[in-house]
Amino acid sequence: TRAPTTVSNEYYRELLENTWTMKTTHKGKPWPGPKQYEDPTGELMMLPSDLVLVQDPEFRKYAELYAKDSDAFLKDFGAAVGKLFDLGHRGSAAPPGKKRGWFSWLF
Repeated sequence: TRAPTTVSNEYYRELLENTWTMKTTHKGKPWPGPKQYEDPTGELMMLPSDLVLVQDPEFRKYAELYAKDSDAFLKDFGAAVGKLFDLGHRGSAAPPGKKRGWFSWLF
């Protein structure tokens, strides 16, 4: 999005409101990277996995809802992120004297 440090429904608005075309060049040279799409300005990009959200009818209904209803997006996003934080991390045990978890780097 054009505001990458904010939480908003802009991703869904951009996804639905822009025309996404296959990226073929970058700075005047052939694009050697992975398959991706760009908006008309060339400033934003989407991956094939992003475009599935508007191509598949079941996913599209959520993309359309979130694009037009910021409150619905924020409610569902908050619930999903909250669940992730509640579940924590079940990786390998922390070394002696070290904490393990999502925010262990803060302490």
